[in-house]
Amino acid sequence: MTDLREPLSPQGDDSTPAAAVTDHRSRLHPAWIVAGVGFVALLGAAAFRSVPSVLIEPLHTEFGWSHATISAAVSLNMLLYGLISPFAAALMDRFGIRRVVCSALVLIAAGSGLTVFMTQAWQLVATWGLLVGVGVGSMSMPFVATITGRWFVRSRGLVTGVLTAAGATGQLVFLPLVSMLAHEHGWRLPALIVAAVALSVVPLVWLFVRDYPSDVGARAYGAPADSTVGVRVPVAGGASRALTVLASAARTRGFWLLAGGFAICGASTNGLVGTHFVTAAHDHGMPPTTAAGLLALIGVFDVAGTIASGWLSDRVDPRYLLLGYYSLRGLSLLILPSLLGPHTEPSMWVFIVFYGLDWIATVPPTVLLCRELFGADGPIAFGWVFAAHQVGAAIAATGAGFIRDLNGTYDLAWYVAGGLCAIAAIMSMLIRRPKIAV
Repeated sequence: MTDLREPLSPQGDDSTPAAAVTDHRSRLHPAWIVAGVGFVALLGAAAFRSVPSVLIEPLHTEFGWSHATISAAVSLNMLLYGLISPFAAALMDRFGIRRVVCSALVLIAAGSGLTVFMTQAWQLVATWGLLVGVGVGSMSMPFVATITGRWFVRSRGLVTGVLTAAGATGQLVFLPLVSMLAHEHGWRLPALIVAAVALSVVPLVWLFVRDYPSDVGARAYGAPADSTVGVRVPVAGGASRALTVLASAARTRGFWLLAGGFAICGASTNGLVGTHFVTAAHDHGMPPTTAAGLLALIGVFDVAGTIASGWLSDRVDPRYLLLGYYSLRGLSLLILPSLLGPHTEPSMWVFIVFYGLDWIATVPPTVLLCRELFGADGPIAFGWVFAAHQVGAAIAATGAGFIRDLNGTYDLAWYVAGGLCAIAAIMSMLIRRPKIAV
């Protein structure tokens, strides 16, 4: 079993006198405190990202905006969620995790709260798309890579899986609540609740998160005595470093294979199922609250699947994991159109369990491959890979909306996504791992 009481280094760093460093074997290692608060912060960011799929129909009904128009705002949110992330990872190196994450949570709260005053479609794009997109993008998956890269050596894959599961947990907690409140009280109340939740997380992050283990006189969890992991080092360049890392990573084959596969991952999860599943199920006669409950249930199994994926990533070649995940996901999407109906049949329950276990299980092996391929620049490189994920999600969110408006059904969207998953599986196996992992 994992010992959470990792002994500390007998020496301090430049910011911590050696005399101030003591043996904390009887106390919880600070890495677990940082990871715990990070989980809560990611859960808060996931809260508003769970709202769009439930509010598409209420917004369409109240304002008369088309599905494509509303989906465009969702697409901008998803696009910024990815494109901001590598710059946020670089800014975390330059200015610290606390400042970046707290600012991000305030942006999320502002964006969700201001939606209650909107009367025109461009205001939806500005709040739901721009403000919230920048906010969630500033504390997205590269935030996970930054925490695990600095604070953990042992159990890095497992912790990556747990933190990644925070997004699914946020969906699990908030999606049924948002659906119920939107149905009974209108869409404005849940928007305000989400704003309040995001703000409530700010004090936790400010009080308990530190940037490096060396800031509190500790080593990274599981790091040997001579390890430099988790030791504060001067970082220059700020956001410009993100571009430098991109220029370097883009010259490698592995980067493009990871980015291409992850773009398909985004298209087949957040962009398609996360945004349009409720509406697609409603098209087949299923009540929106029931469909939202099923989507939340996907989140239940996603938590288990992502944590298990993190555990496996510490033990199994990440490429083989990605091969299995993408192949199984593609198969499930190809059969989904035949499962949708007014009632939840046993076959739909099988899909929910199967697809849920696979939802974001791709993240831990992808994070580990970025760390292997790009070393200390791994979190920022993963930020760019994750940006590709969100570009794929944005294209799928808008594209599926157009398909629905043109054909009156989402069937074509499910089939295209299933085929793309097969391509992602092949791309994953073409990645060459370095002989010596970083």
